[in-house]
Amino acid sequence: MFESRSGAVSVFLPSLFCERGTAAGSRWSGVSGCPCSLQQRLTWHRGYLVVPGGEGSQMINCVTFPLPGEGPEQQLLKPNEWSYCDYFWTDKKDPQGTTSVAGFEVLLQKQLKGKQMQKEMAEFIHERIKIEEEYAKNLSKLSLSPLAAQEEGTLGEAWTQLKKSLHDEAEVHLKFSNKLHSEVEKPLLTFRGDNFKKDLKKYDHHIADLRKQLASRYASVEKARKALADRQKDLEVKTQQLEIKLSNKTEEDIKKARRKSTQAGDDLMRCVDLYNQTQSKWFEEMVTTSMELEKLEVDRIEWIQQHLRQYTTLRHETDMFNQSTVEPVDQLLQSVDPAKDRELWVKEHKTGEVRPVDMDI
Repeated sequence: MFESRSGAVSVFLPSLFCERGTAAGSRWSGVSGCPCSLQQRLTWHRGYLVVPGGEGSQMINCVTFPLPGEGPEQQLLKPNEWSYCDYFWTDKKDPQGTTSVAGFEVLLQKQLKGKQMQKEMAEFIHERIKIEEEYAKNLSKLSLSPLAAQEEGTLGEAWTQLKKSLHDEAEVHLKFSNKLHSEVEKPLLTFRGDNFKKDLKKYDHHIADLRKQLASRYASVEKARKALADRQKDLEVKTQQLEIKLSNKTEEDIKKARRKSTQAGDDLMRCVDLYNQTQSKWFEEMVTTSMELEKLEVDRIEWIQQHLRQYTTLRHETDMFNQSTVEPVDQLLQSVDPAKDRELWVKEHKTGEVRPVDMDI
């Protein structure tokens, strides 16, 4: 038995020899099971690492998983949090079902998608800025219009102030566009620059290398398993020959076959041990790295949330400033007095106060 981060694994190999062929003091003596066939009885702890291909387990792309409903129920590493480290252990088949994508690759794709969404948000804000700039330009241009420039009196003053307010409003929108660029668009563009994809590739290569090592270890287990089966079969044949005809040569062959079977069993144990160690290492790195990716995603969302809230703050400020540009217009409009305007106009443009009288004969 050996300990791993995922739990202890007990490995039991079968008796390699019949009762009549068991060597005294052999490491296999006293082990129950059919003496002349390859069997393995496996015990797994906390529902994770088991001998590859053994009872109660299934092999998926060189990773060993417990069979559904077998053994104790696994507990989530981070219950009630929907954490990355709990839900991306198996590989995911593509819609066509021809290839599979590793669970870790799904997490990396999420990071790349998040980066793309961040870029598209920055593009959206950029388009918003262009609209503000164009709007400010048009407002400023309209404020210089000579239309109704000859309006007089208190109404003329209000009209002049209204046109001036367009210029002031244009300044407000221009400042809004500048702040959008510096406080929203630029942060979205610069958050996690070019090195981010390089960092993701490092994660990808690291986990992929561990999977390759695991596949190699599994191949070694299968090779050792086959070698043990071959040695046991050879031992069984020689044992049967001994029953037919007793000879010194046959007994010597049996001893050699026993040694080779024992060695093959040791080799299988060693290969299983190395496999489980490699899988345990992959398990640990998957947990650690998936948690790092989870934190990166939380940081991304919070960063975007912060700067989109800044957008709404700037928008509210713009509304307030716009309101301040029309307040003088409101005041002058409230002061418009048709009687006073008539008085001023008459005084300036009157042609005479003497009215006509009747003609005398």
